[in-house]
Amino acid sequence: MQPLAGPVSRLIEAFSRLPGIGPKTSARLTFYLLRAPAEVALELADALRDLKQRVTFCERCYHITETSPCPICLDETRDHRLICVVEEPLDVLAIERTREYRGVYHVLHGAISPVDGIGPDDLKIAELLARLESEPVHEVILATNPNLEGEATAMYIARLLAPYKVRVTRLARGLPVGGDLEYADEVTLARALEGRREI
Repeated sequence: MQPLAGPVSRLIEAFSRLPGIGPKTSARLTFYLLRAPAEVALELADALRDLKQRVTFCERCYHITETSPCPICLDETRDHRLICVVEEPLDVLAIERTREYRGVYHVLHGAISPVDGIGPDDLKIAELLARLESEPVHEVILATNPNLEGEATAMYIARLLAPYKVRVTRLARGLPVGGDLEYADEVTLARALEGRREI
């Protein structure tokens, strides 16, 4: 005999397959929903169903959207000659929050990581090159994460873009706003020195 009812075990198992959620957290979430009013669980179920039924990827930039092309790609006030290449859709949201960038995006959906078995063919790199063939792009900003995988991906893409007549740039790296120099690591401080500018 199972110690838990079948639906309870099934939901614990489903939660535990999510990234960052272990067995204890999945059990805690399941029992929270079990004790919560029915509306809470049903609202969650509706949100999950809508997520899978209504959300798709933009046919141009591969950002998440309900309509394709996405609103950013359809926005004629944005500079379509400027493409910012990011790893994930969440990176688009982070850059949009700055309200400083008025170009368009290209989402790779990951970074090159041989350890995880992710190669260039698993990313939307070929689609980026196709955009350069068909769109009047002047600059590509490589905004992959400043870690080993992100750097390798940026270098790989930069090599592929060399034959194209486009400016290829990388996001500047340096000190966080509000941080103290004494707590900065050597790599961050060295890159901040390299990226210094006139004031």
